[in-house]
Amino acid sequence: MQPSATAYEERLTAPRSWWLVSFLVGVAAALIVLPFGPLPTLGGLVGGTAVAAVVTSSYGSVRIRVVAGSLVAGEARIPVSALGTAQVLGPEEARAWRSHKADPRAFMLLRSYVPTALRVEITDPADPTPYVYVSTREPERLAAALREMRAASPSA
Repeated sequence: MQPSATAYEERLTAPRSWWLVSFLVGVAAALIVLPFGPLPTLGGLVGGTAVAAVVTSSYGSVRIRVVAGSLVAGEARIPVSALGTAQVLGPEEARAWRSHKADPRAFMLLRSYVPTALRVEITDPADPTPYVYVSTREPERLAAALREMRAASPSA
């Protein structure tokens, strides 16, 4: 595999219940402006729903990729050469690493609505970050993609 090829790509999206809550925020906004008449009520419904949907979409939608010799998780771009052992975390272990086992220096791309995760050690001695925690629905595939990319990179 060429290091520039995309070995893995995943988009984490907000659960359906969050979109229902976005609509309910719009209903609440409509009820707030109800005394002002039907047109402001409609505006409150549409405006409140739109604002809540934008917030839900921006927080609930994040990309995880292994591409061009790097792990790209949200805004972070980490070269695979700086990554060590990857540990697949099931729901219970992922919850533990999100809470009492968490290191405040770690980079954590966590979404509570995704039960599984991948924890990858950072091996770069100049980087104070001990590990990367990435919520993912397919931690085995992500770990395999990182191994493949590391094997294919010229510095390996």
